[in-house]
Amino acid sequence: MGTSFEGRRALVTGITGQDGSYLAEQLLERGYRVYGLVRRLSTPNTQNIAHLLDRVVLLDGDLHDAASLDTALRASEPEEIYNLAAQSFVGVSFNQPVVTGEVTGLGVVRLLEAMRARADKARFYQAASSEMFGKVKRSPQDETTEFHPRSPYGVAKTYAYWACVNYRESYGLFVSNGILFNHESPRRGREFVTRKISDGVARIKLGLASKLKLGTLTTHRDWGYAPEYVDLMWRILQAPVPSDFVGATGEMHSVEEFVELAFRHVGIEDWRPYVEEDPRFKRPAEVDLLCGDAKKAKLELGWEAKVKVPELVKLMVDNDLALLRGSAPRAA
Repeated sequence: MGTSFEGRRALVTGITGQDGSYLAEQLLERGYRVYGLVRRLSTPNTQNIAHLLDRVVLLDGDLHDAASLDTALRASEPEEIYNLAAQSFVGVSFNQPVVTGEVTGLGVVRLLEAMRARADKARFYQAASSEMFGKVKRSPQDETTEFHPRSPYGVAKTYAYWACVNYRESYGLFVSNGILFNHESPRRGREFVTRKISDGVARIKLGLASKLKLGTLTTHRDWGYAPEYVDLMWRILQAPVPSDFVGATGEMHSVEEFVELAFRHVGIEDWRPYVEEDPRFKRPAEVDLLCGDAKKAKLELGWEAKVKVPELVKLMVDNDLALLRGSAPRAA
């Protein structure tokens, strides 16, 4: 899929986040004209796309505000829309369930309505989530697995998923869901457990901290590498017909394994004296295990996750070591 798409127009919501920044890079490499939807903040959070600011067009908009979405679609005239914006932190969703529902759930409907009015020939990608599976009925999970979300975030993503299916079936729009399992990188926010671990281990190694406080260590996740997963997003919109796809490595690891690998990478074999389980980080309802089956994506789109947890841990820890030593100009 190395074809040039010179001049094709794409609108990316959530462009300043981990996935949005990698997606913008890949779209630019393919020759797209990239527009990014950003919320108007007193201090713009553009660190992840600082190196792209002269190559993308940023448009003010908010998933709370239908009029701003309509304006953004009129300005960008997109052929592809990637909706990556959300209140995306599961833990926060328990404290802010209404905001999470408004942005992560209803915000998608506002954007679909704007698409229906302004860009009904465009192709729409919705960032669905493995958190929709929640209390899993069977493992691994694929596109046919029943949803049982266990957080306001998971509930909102499930609502958005079915809204996308409904708009596809009701109005004939090209709307696809990517049910992506956890995917990480050096650009992951520090509030997420993988980055909390890589940053914490780097600080301990450099003598800048003595403890790493985490929630439950026994939860298991299917962790992949974000740049590979945004390539899947693009592939999903190049398919001949709209559909829904799981993106996953097919491997499951515990938080404890992630911790152990990170400490071992910096030469600390006995990690337990440095790690403290803090009940403040535990959730009212936990998702114990998630593991995805991405056979459909491989068969229909030629996509397969290549970077697995051991390599991912090294990438993230090395980046945080470099950042803390002041030698990393930009996250990889």
